[in-house]
Parts: sequence; structure tokens; C-alpha cells
Amino acid sequence: MRTQMFCRVLFRSTCILLLTFGYGFAQTTIPNSPAGNAFQGWLAAFNGSDGAAYREFVQSNWPSGVKNLDRDRRFREMTGGFELKKVDPSSTPTQFVALVQERNSDQFARLTVDVDAADPHHIVDLGLRAIPRPAEFALPHMGASDLTAALRERLQNDAAADRFAGAVLVAKDGKPVFAQAYGLADRESKIPNTLQTRFHIASMNKMFTAVATLQLVQAGKLKLDDPLGKYLTGYPNKDVATKVTIQQLLTHTGGTGDIFGPEFDAHRLELRTLDDYVNLFGQRGLDFEPGSRWAYSNYGFILLGAVIEKASGESYYDYVREHIYDPAGMTSTGSEPENQSVANLSVGYTSASGTLRPNTDTLPYRGSSAGGGYSTVEDLLRFANALRQHTLLDAHHVELLTVGKVDVPGNGARYAYGFGDHMVNGTRCFGHNGGAPGMNGDLQICSGGRYVVAVLSNRDPDAAQKLSDFITNRLPQP
Repeated sequence: MRTQMFCRVLFRSTCILLLTFGYGFAQTTIPNSPAGNAFQGWLAAFNGSDGAAYREFVQSNWPSGVKNLDRDRRFREMTGGFELKKVDPSSTPTQFVALVQERNSDQFARLTVDVDAADPHHIVDLGLRAIPRPAEFALPHMGASDLTAALRERLQNDAAADRFAGAVLVAKDGKPVFAQAYGLADRESKIPNTLQTRFHIASMNKMFTAVATLQLVQAGKLKLDDPLGKYLTGYPNKDVATKVTIQQLLTHTGGTGDIFGPEFDAHRLELRTLDDYVNLFGQRGLDFEPGSRWAYSNYGFILLGAVIEKASGESYYDYVREHIYDPAGMTSTGSEPENQSVANLSVGYTSASGTLRPNTDTLPYRGSSAGGGYSTVEDLLRFANALRQHTLLDAHHVELLTVGKVDVPGNGARYAYGFGDHMVNGTRCFGHNGGAPGMNGDLQICSGGRYVVAVLSNRDPDAAQKLSDFITNRLPQP
């Protein structure tokens, strides 16, 4: 359930160098400055395979960074290091800024290195913030056969390096054109992943919650501009009940905050129903005035689940099964309690503590309207097809569901109702990702529904997201 939609803060940092572009020549050299030299030294040490050498560099040049050495090691494993792509002309002697790309993915980041003005110019801050791929570095669109070959090679390499375990499906006009599974669903029992393997999908549940909400709107049982308190009449906090609308919950603009932190950790296995979440968090006030800005809110989608229960007269779980999973033919999707046996459900593996281990002690009692359920790549294609064919909603409400309503800060994307809406290398895609320890997934519906990309993994983020991005960045020209 824990996910950051579209945007990742990697850690604090900056850069500069010599670049040759395919359409011309542009020269940028790393300046012979305290910040430029610090960046050059850091990049060489970080990209190197010698952990002791990186530790020595940090101890000598970035004293405040010593506490994060284990984090940096895991980050190096995840990214494969970085390649410098462009130096920002705003760089100064004490601050170096550049664009870099992960070696293991298409992901770009803005890197900043700040150094002390006094000799020996220790690094005082080094940060990386993920950004959309700049247009000047757009990747070439591929034909179907070339994309399949490139994807197959990428997956074989990632699986061999143990960077990916999971399933990948690419469909065109509703039918799979690539579908493969890699790695192990259960390492202890040596059970391989297959296309029928169920994976935890984290925040991807939000798509189902949003569809359920729009179904009730279409049926006249909900209104988007109604306040939350119209449906949750006994809601404990008056400001939340009277000021936050259904539409604001759907777009993460309600100011309702998150659910993760000490309170969740203390009550993780006691939170068995949506009402349990409301009883625990319902006294809280607003984080900001509703409608004034965007901030990802898992609690907002918990509240939507509670509203669905009130408006439909059914439990959230019964409603989505009867009105979404069954009509779409999604026979392998659900949110059963974790203490119940679910056939073909993979074990999630996380390296968050430094060693790869099952994520069992991080899972909630049960998935919810905010996330935490399970699905397969084949079921996700069925869901996408049901949207495209207007099985779940009429054409007007599908458009209302998926067209962006509010900008996601610093991301270049827009958030619709439980779906992200963004341009990927000139192609419009909408969908939702999900990530938490030992689970990562993404569904993207592109080119007016002509292409569907579904990737699920039983490894930490961004194992699936990187592959989804690899595919969507190279889809055939619309």
C-alpha cells in the first residue's frame, strides 16, 4: 500500500560533463570547482563496485553521509549507478547541478551537490530527485518486433542479475503480444512465477475503488461535489466531514493525510475493516484546506471505500467483486486476509533491511480500498479491456475517470480519479502503479486503449516500474 505516485525522492546530490547528442554537438565540461570536483569524485566512487572505496570517499569528503552508507549501497544496487547527461548552467563553485540517468533504467534525475565554501570543501548536501525524461533525450519509438526483442533481452538480463522477478504482459487491441514470467514466486520452495501467479499490487487497488465510486455516480447514488459527511454521517472530525468532497478524495486534494506511521505500525493487524481505520484516524484534522493543493493520501481512499459501503449497502469487498471483478472476468483478483491461504499467491521479498527476506511482517491484515490486494497481469488486461469496452462504465464516465484533473507537482503528469494521466514520449497513457516492501506493479493503458502494459513483481520498487517505463517509452508511434 505504501507508494509514491509518479515521483521519487532518491537522496540529496548534483553534476556536469562532455555530451554528444545524436542531432548535434553540445559541450559541457565538469567545472574545475570545489562542487564540480566533489561531484566527479562521488560519481566515480558511487558507480564503482568497491564498497570499501565508496565508504572511504564518504568518510573523507562527506562526513554527514556516513550514517547513510547502507542506504547508498542498496540504492547503488537498485540503480546500477548513474550516467551524467547534462550540466545545468546554474551551477556555481559551491553547488553543482546536472541531469543524470540511472544505468539500470530510463529514469532521469536532477542531481545537486552542495559543498562547504571553506577548504577542504566537504560535501554538505547531495540530492537526487526523479524527474520525467526530458524531451531532448526522447527515446526512439520501436516497431512491434523490435520492441519485443529488446524487451526480451532486457528481461533476461534483469532476471539473470536478480533485479526482477515477476510477470510482464503487453497487449495490442485487447490481445497479448508479449507475456512472460521470470524468477521465483517462492524462493524457499523453488516455485517459479507464471502468468497465473498472483502478486500483491499495493496502491493499484485505487483504480478499482475509483471505478466503484464512478459506478455509483453513474447510478445516481453518489455526487462528486457532495461532502464526505453526507454519506459518513457520524464522521468524528467536523472539518473533514463538511469540507472534503468525494471528488477531492478521488484526486488527492482533500488534505486527508496518510495512514502510515507509528499508529499504523502499532495497530497493523488490528485494522481489519474500513471502519477500523476510520475509528483510528477519524479524529484527525485536515493537513491543508481542501482543494488548495495535491498530496497523495492513502487515507482519502480508505474514506472512499467507506463511502462505497454506505452508498451501495454492501461491504467494499463484496461490491468490487460483484461489480468490477466478476463483470470483467477477473477471477484471480481480490483482497483476502493475509492469514487465509490464497492459491498461486507469490511471496514478496524485500531487501529493505539489507538482506533479502519475506515481507510478511510488513503486510496489513487485509488489503483495502487504498491498496494491498492481489492480481495477475492477465486479470489487469481484463480490467483494462472492460474499461475500453465500457463494460464497467459508460463512455462518458470512463473519460471522467481517466482524464487528468490536477497537476502532480514536479512530475509533468496529472491525476484523474484514481488514475494517473500523462504523456510518455508523445503517447498518452493512464493507469496506476503500486509499491511497498516486496511488491511493485504498474498498469498503463496507452494510445486510446490500443496498448496495455501490465507488470507485476514480488520484489521491492522499482522492479516492475522500470520495466513498465522501458516498454511505454518505446511503444510504436501512435
